[in-house]
Amino acid sequence: MNVQPYVFFDGKCEEALAFYKDALGAKVEMMMKFKEHPDACKPGMIPPGSEDKVMHANFRIGDTQIMASDGHCQGKPSFQGFSLTINAANDAEAEKLFGALGKGGQVQMPMTETFFATRFGMVADKFGISWMVLAEKRPT
Repeated sequence: MNVQPYVFFDGKCEEALAFYKDALGAKVEMMMKFKEHPDACKPGMIPPGSEDKVMHANFRIGDTQIMASDGHCQGKPSFQGFSLTINAANDAEAEKLFGALGKGGQVQMPMTETFFATRFGMVADKFGISWMVLAEKRPT
């Protein structure tokens, strides 16, 4: 069994994909616009004015595949009740990723040492997705 996140950017998916490429080294594996849908010519199949928006995309961050879409293209993405977590290889990588995700976003908890991590912080990126970034403590 494999559980994958599917995030709806409500009109900002392509911008988000570009942001994650720069911030996290994400690789877009597939992207289809609404106008490329096989039934695009049928009435009601495409939200009005969204022909060039993303119907479906797959992108990879490290070993994790994430699916994404512009959904109903209403311009009001809402990401509540979850966070995506990045386990960094070391403190320097954790700080770098946290900083990159925070550009244009909002720090929810600054990076600090905790009982479970040498570095841990929480940030909502500029699209509203909450991220937890950490470098785990290793047994000595």
